[in-house]
Amino acid sequence: MEIHEYQAKQLLGDFGVKVPPGGLAYSPEQAVYRASELGGGKWVVKAQVYSGGRGKAGGIKVCEDSHEIWDVSESLLGRRLVTAQTGSAGKPVYRLYVEPAYNILSEKYFSLVLDRSRECIVAVGAAEGGMDIEELAEHRPEAIVRTEVEPAVGMQMFQARRLAYQIGFKEQDAVQAANVFLRAYRAFRDLDATMLEINPLAVTVEGDVLALDAKMAFDDNALYRHSMISEFRDKSQEDPSEMEAADRGLSYVGLEGNIGCIVNGAGLAMATMDIIKHRGGEPANFMDIGGGASPSRVAKAFRLVLSDPKVEAILVNIFAGINRCDWVAEGVIEAVKRFKPEIPVVVRLSGTHMEEGLRMIRESGLDIASTDTLDGAVKAVVESISGRD
Repeated sequence: MEIHEYQAKQLLGDFGVKVPPGGLAYSPEQAVYRASELGGGKWVVKAQVYSGGRGKAGGIKVCEDSHEIWDVSESLLGRRLVTAQTGSAGKPVYRLYVEPAYNILSEKYFSLVLDRSRECIVAVGAAEGGMDIEELAEHRPEAIVRTEVEPAVGMQMFQARRLAYQIGFKEQDAVQAANVFLRAYRAFRDLDATMLEINPLAVTVEGDVLALDAKMAFDDNALYRHSMISEFRDKSQEDPSEMEAADRGLSYVGLEGNIGCIVNGAGLAMATMDIIKHRGGEPANFMDIGGGASPSRVAKAFRLVLSDPKVEAILVNIFAGINRCDWVAEGVIEAVKRFKPEIPVVVRLSGTHMEEGLRMIRESGLDIASTDTLDGAVKAVVESISGRD
């Protein structure tokens, strides 16, 4: 789960990371008022969306008077901001964050990410902040510094200080930066985050080291321990299908293909997509309905997959252990009767009560192809689309 910049800054501030003061606004009038509350003569108005690259896309503007703040706010609110990370659809802007502008001496990059392959947390730093880290990694990978942190021990002061010096902080600034790294690590650890990014981490003319921007993402499976973070969720920023699936206990990720997949088990779902690609097809989604899928859950999965206009055929692939093939067959039959899909439906059942499930589908009188082999099912669904072209 992701959160907005202003929410990430609130959390980091609670752990002692120095962040700029700011105010949230839902209208131009509120934005102007927030600026007057903050005082000063120059402000930054930031669109709050789940995406990096907002500055390049026009989502961050420096304003020098209330008229500018009004005009910028009016142009941003209600707009879909398209960045390099959002795709062509963009993300809707429904809230803004207003902060004072600072005189900046230098900008650095800092992040913490969970590296599952190394089973550790990796601290990443770069002397050039305020730019896309992906672009820097591609063109100048030597500019990125990485430090592995053992979770059982945690980030140590010597690691934080060494990283600060490696990315160009000097003397007293390095001490401040090291403290930012340590406090950010504690936030990352205590809040079950999977990613924390501060970009830029800036040194101001006044000598402060400030987190001018922040992003955080969290482990969905740990949110039950952090009710406040759960309440930060902004559904307007999420894919509607993925959000609907999550609310119903389904794992769904939309893709660009035309074969809708309904599968039980993440590993089997990945294998299914691999075989679809091998057979020349393109999966439209990753869908895991879980190990104990009831007929009603199968029907919900059907409705979700059918809501994607790109889907030209549906493949149901079930390997039943805890689950039962006859339950899945009941759900498929119920879904086809209710939604009356005008596209091919192919069902592969294997495992517990397989014979009963296949018999139910055959005797349903519905136009549903069935088999007990995955390769046969994939071949049938790919050919069904080819035959329609």
